Amino acid sequence: MQNLYPEITAQIYNELKDDLHHGKPADYIPELANINQHQLGIAIATADGKIYSAGQANVPFSIQSISKVFALTLAFQRMEKALWLRVRKEPSGNAFNSLVQLEYEKGIPRNPFINAGAIVITDVLCSRFVQPEFSVLQLVRKLAQNSEIDYNMKVAKSELLHAHRNLSIAHLIKSFGNLENDPSQVVKTYCTHCAIQMSCIDMAKAGLYLANHGCIPATKEYIIDDDSTKRLNAIMLTCGAYDAAGDLAYRIGWPLKTGVGGGILAIVPNMLSVCVWSPGLDELGNSYSGIRALEKLRLYTNLSVF
Repeated sequence: MQNLYPEITAQIYNELKDDLHHGKPADYIPELANINQHQLGIAIATADGKIYSAGQANVPFSIQSISKVFALTLAFQRMEKALWLRVRKEPSGNAFNSLVQLEYEKGIPRNPFINAGAIVITDVLCSRFVQPEFSVLQLVRKLAQNSEIDYNMKVAKSELLHAHRNLSIAHLIKSFGNLENDPSQVVKTYCTHCAIQMSCIDMAKAGLYLANHGCIPATKEYIIDDDSTKRLNAIMLTCGAYDAAGDLAYRIGWPLKTGVGGGILAIVPNMLSVCVWSPGLDELGNSYSGIRALEKLRLYTNLSVF
């Protein structure tokens, strides 16, 4: 199968490249609003270190909520069991920035991939690292084996200037006693790690530890243990696409995490990591063409966790 990946990625790109007008970029973050949405990148990284790509796979994009996977990985390293006293592991069924659900559930976010949950995870990092936003960047650089990956500070500042809802979420969590640090500092850190910029190739490489029992194939270093890797993949499968998680588990069947920058990181355990990117988002905040690309990739490879 692996020798067919170059042909498959090229085929998917060619089938979709002239139909990228669906959806629109995330216009509530002004720096992302004017991105040319007629772009599509696809990259596959296999456990033996091979990379297969097509389209705009080398173009850096704002990873946004995909950064939550790496932040959660750092939190797993330090307090996995205690973590679940502060955030749950259930699909939300509501918008990723809902305050209503958070109020009803007394400041305990439904899962670590909605904004409320990611803010709690970021608070954990703020309590355990002197430079928490840099800790996420350091991890990503290590995973992708690329020391040049960095923040897009224009995106970070743009997001922070329009972070009123996230600040409201942080203050609400704080009012229930589930935030240890200053809400403004936590949200600033959150916006900064969301503004990390990577290409599809870098992201596919960075996700390989999740397909390889927690181990970086290139260096043989374990980031998290095998059991934690399985649990993290399970949360990605059930909660990784906002309130479209169930639909994408049905349509694609892989653990994945989407971001409003248009990227999607997907994992086929024991085999490969995939990143697709296209900036046009559907009504739930997921890349319209990215989802189509993953559906085609699953169809053409017949790979599934089920």
